[in-house]
Amino acid sequence: MLKIDRVTKTYPTAQGPLTVLRDVSFELARGQTLALTGESGSGKSTLMHLAAALDSPDEGEVVFDGQPLSGASDRERARLRRGRLGLVFQQFNLVPSLKVGDNLAFQARLAGRLEPQWQDELIERLGLSGLLDRYPEQLSGGQQQRVAIGRTLAARPDLILADEPTGNLDEATGDDVLTLCLDLVARTGSAFLMVTHSPRLAARLERKLTLKAGRLV
Repeated sequence: MLKIDRVTKTYPTAQGPLTVLRDVSFELARGQTLALTGESGSGKSTLMHLAAALDSPDEGEVVFDGQPLSGASDRERARLRRGRLGLVFQQFNLVPSLKVGDNLAFQARLAGRLEPQWQDELIERLGLSGLLDRYPEQLSGGQQQRVAIGRTLAARPDLILADEPTGNLDEATGDDVLTLCLDLVARTGSAFLMVTHSPRLAARLERKLTLKAGRLV
């Protein structure tokens, strides 16, 4: 489902070029779960942005379901994120003018995959039933994170990319959210890539890779 092939990424800085990723390669098949760990600044978030088609590598290739992303137009990349990629980043990116219920359904509607029964299950399991008529600004950070996760899962994406998805949640809720993600993978054959600082959460996934100074170790 996802292939990262000899990827290198460098950014210009006032002190000169800064190489954030160096010759990184791995593959993630349908139905597989993978934890990506490493210290702050090791390149984890940069790698997630490349996998999400939000940026392009300087060298190497990102391949999604057999299709290299290097030749994809901005419109094709946006269509991919709208329909087949599920993104959970540290910024919630909820639509401030929409209530929680509409935010939850937003991605699924765009993808043409809104399923009321699945939507109701997500609302129940994420503990959002009492929040549906609120706006994002009326929620705590942890509540907004649960809405953002529910919005992503509602569309049943082929690949879920999650950057510290439980970082704003207490331990028990974080465990429940990860269980929900793993349930979706088991049900649909989605692939799941998660950045986490938690060895305990990483241990629940099938594989673990560690980045150090931009290289896999």
